[in-house]
Amino acid sequence: MKGKTVAEKILSKKSGQDAKAGDIVEAEVDFVMVNDVTGPIAFRRFENLGLPPKKEKIVLIPDHYVPNKDIASAEQAKEMREFAKRHGIENYFEVGRSGVCHQIMIDEGFAAPGRLIVGADSHTCTYGGLGAFSTGIGSTEAAAAFATGRLWFKVPETIRIELTGKFRKDVGGKDLVIKLITDMGVDGAIYQAWEFGGPGADAMPVPDRLTICNMAIEAGAKAGIFPCDSKTDDYVKDKVRGDYEAVVPDKDARYVKVLRYDLSELEPMVACPHLPENGRPVREVDVAIDQAYLGSCTNGRIEDMRIAAEIIKGRKVAPGVRMIVVPASPSVQRAMIDEGLMTVFMDAGAFVSGPTCGACLGGYMGILAEGEKAVSSTNRNFVGRMGHKGSEVYLAGPAVVAASAVLGRIAVPEDLP
Repeated sequence: MKGKTVAEKILSKKSGQDAKAGDIVEAEVDFVMVNDVTGPIAFRRFENLGLPPKKEKIVLIPDHYVPNKDIASAEQAKEMREFAKRHGIENYFEVGRSGVCHQIMIDEGFAAPGRLIVGADSHTCTYGGLGAFSTGIGSTEAAAAFATGRLWFKVPETIRIELTGKFRKDVGGKDLVIKLITDMGVDGAIYQAWEFGGPGADAMPVPDRLTICNMAIEAGAKAGIFPCDSKTDDYVKDKVRGDYEAVVPDKDARYVKVLRYDLSELEPMVACPHLPENGRPVREVDVAIDQAYLGSCTNGRIEDMRIAAEIIKGRKVAPGVRMIVVPASPSVQRAMIDEGLMTVFMDAGAFVSGPTCGACLGGYMGILAEGEKAVSSTNRNFVGRMGHKGSEVYLAGPAVVAASAVLGRIAVPEDLP
């Protein structure tokens, strides 16, 4: 019997079958998550089924338009609140306890190695950074999971990505994932899994792994996975709910292809409009900006805030530039307060909000006007993503966002005086 990839192993265990790439399986999910945008559709479809919910598996996280930006968003949030109350859903995170859904799933211990997690949000693939098989689904699929605790999956083929070396200063997971997507294209991994390995993966901090897996979907991937190791165990030990089982690939696992990258050769990258595959080294891009945005499920963790704060401390946001800083969760916000990072950003002239998705999806608090350009630590930059269709979004990591805010143009920290 041939060896298995991490994706094949997790789907085999959760389905009770000897699953291999290409098979269709029905599997037990550990958790199903919806947010304030995708949730209401799921609630209505679920109610039509007339079945009791699998309450312990359901996680409800309002994040896209909360605190409510208008009446329509208030009605969506109300519908989620009432659904949770009506069905006794304990895993409901009200404003004040909520934040960007994927960071809440991590902070609150739902995401863990070996788990099968689905979410009605495309960036649910984030939790693969912890060794889970996690993937985005539609609202109607979420309704089915509410009722049965199960879903069908096509077991994906896997691309193995072997990493050597270590990141240089001011280079991180965002730079690698932009490079990956640029090399393979936004349709280069459709319904395949990314599985990372090698000494470079072993040495990589978990927050960088989460950033990379978060954007696996931007290449069309079903999931991105870093197999569980001691770094993973240390990261989840004070958060995780219940037990988990680490899953690693077999030595003779079969992959559709193997890619190799030396992390020490990477340099700061920026994805130019209007696709994440338009990656270029920052040194090749000379663009004046109107806004610098730091936050999101991609780069809104405390580690990202520390990187940016170290660069911007004692400096000022450039005249004519708006810097917006949005922590991904209450725990990130509290750490920023405790470590004095709030003061660093505010002294520099940045606006700092509470945790929310904010302007990432063109919601609010940072919408771009026609002709405006932003450098952003978010994950998508298609036409109109953060505002007017005539605006432009350049994707980058926290170091580039911070340096750009100070200089008023897309830049790296070494450009600073």
